[in-house]
Amino acid sequence: VTTGMRSKTVINPSQPASYSAVDNTTFMFDLAASAMWSNYKDGMGQRNKGNGNLEYLTLQFPLWKYIGFSLGIMPYSAVGYDITDSVSTGVHPYKTNYTGSGGISNVYAGISFNIMDWVALGMNVYYMFGDLENNRTLSFTESGFNTISQISTMHVSDVRLRYGAQFFHTFAEKHTLVLGATFENKSKLNGKFSKIETTTADTVQISQSGFELPMSWSVGASYNYAGRMTFAADYSVVNWANTLYFGNRGTFLDRSKLAVGFEYRHDPNGRKYIERMPFRVGCSISDPYVKNMGAKEFSVSLGVGFPLRNVATVINTIVEYGHRGATGMLEENYLKFTINASVSENWFFKRRL
Repeated sequence: VTTGMRSKTVINPSQPASYSAVDNTTFMFDLAASAMWSNYKDGMGQRNKGNGNLEYLTLQFPLWKYIGFSLGIMPYSAVGYDITDSVSTGVHPYKTNYTGSGGISNVYAGISFNIMDWVALGMNVYYMFGDLENNRTLSFTESGFNTISQISTMHVSDVRLRYGAQFFHTFAEKHTLVLGATFENKSKLNGKFSKIETTTADTVQISQSGFELPMSWSVGASYNYAGRMTFAADYSVVNWANTLYFGNRGTFLDRSKLAVGFEYRHDPNGRKYIERMPFRVGCSISDPYVKNMGAKEFSVSLGVGFPLRNVATVINTIVEYGHRGATGMLEENYLKFTINASVSENWFFKRRL
């Protein structure tokens, strides 16, 4: 949950309007990495795969009173799979091998400012770069048949924008309500793209058509009580159905997602260590954007923060379980572990001698 979240001590790069919440003297730094173990299952069997990733590296600091700035790097998408599907029935047995590798990363810079005491606007500028390759190879068990391969490659280099707004109000001293929204317009994705089909005897270039990035939007809300309890919820939509993919539309489906989260700490300023520890739980449910993938996707997560003594640093750990796909088709069950270091320091103040 990100759209309605606003904090003086946590960087929220998904919602550019949140940066102006930073204090005038605070410099913040966040670094996160993850490891994920996946189990893939289809009608022919199952396989396991593990991988690790840098989740993000972000900075945030004030430019002026009520104006915040953030920059960082994070992945936009990553591909890593190797799946073989064998068909032994029929006149001509064959097997199909699917492989994918590479990834696209985002470098972003964002600014936010309060236009009123209760309204903040913000914008992120993203530079996207990276390479993706997807291969599909069809080979027959019997001799005399050509092996057919299709290779799709993408080399991306482009800029995109995200806009954000937040409305916030504190009442009765201890109660804070935040409403938020974000928007990204549909845009052409610049880069080099090709789809090539080869057989044992020939090579044919099918397409050099480009891609589009989908329009997306989100709305969210959060409620905080005295820095101790936070409830938050997001609803987001990505318009994949009307997006160009290798020159074709209608390849994908629109994707909607609902996410909710809760955080509790007994006393942020408590004398006992466990009183200052934040405990978190969250869950989400979403529609698949690939056609014929069947059931909705879902995930649940649990998190715990460990504040370090004498420094404004929190080590956060998150365990997430998720499911994608449908029974009888390709299913994925995954377990993801994320560790994050969140540092908040007072840099921008004059020392008195």
